[in-house]
Amino acid sequence: MRLKPNQTRYVATKIGIDLANAPFVNMPKGKEAVVEACKAIIDANLEQERALDQKVKELLEDNLEQIEFQHADERQLFFMIKKKMAPEYGVIMNYDDRYNDLAHKILDELYENYLAEYDVNENQIKNIIFKSFRSFADAYEEIDNIVYKKIKHMKKDIVPGSQDYELLYERLYQEELIRRGML
Repeated sequence: MRLKPNQTRYVATKIGIDLANAPFVNMPKGKEAVVEACKAIIDANLEQERALDQKVKELLEDNLEQIEFQHADERQLFFMIKKKMAPEYGVIMNYDDRYNDLAHKILDELYENYLAEYDVNENQIKNIIFKSFRSFADAYEEIDNIVYKKIKHMKKDIVPGSQDYELLYERLYQEELIRRGML
């Protein structure tokens, strides 16, 4: 699952909650400081990917005539170019590998800035962070479907893509995260 910019706070909060619930983790500066540190790292990672996506789009636009002449699939070309250029931009394409890398970066940040103290092996803490990413990714599609069905079955017709739809979607999405203990 590819994170959207508005979801980074949710994932960061999930990590903060999971670390706070771990009996062997102490957060001297509080959970919110941990959440902010996690969010900053995740946001930076997404920004790297956005820069890569923008560069790939520019390359495709620069070669649009040839792409159309060759009848090439733009989506497939986009992915192939992105995959080839990803290491140059520091982007990991495999999501489990990316979550693992982010877990390491978050763990380093928490340790270096005295945001988390623990008396267990670092891998246990990294695994908590990694599992937070995975559980959010696993729950995302299910939550998305639940929210979509709730909106669809409302008495008032709400047009997808409208501001009302987006606000309602966000509110229902947050409610579902809260219900699951992820926010």
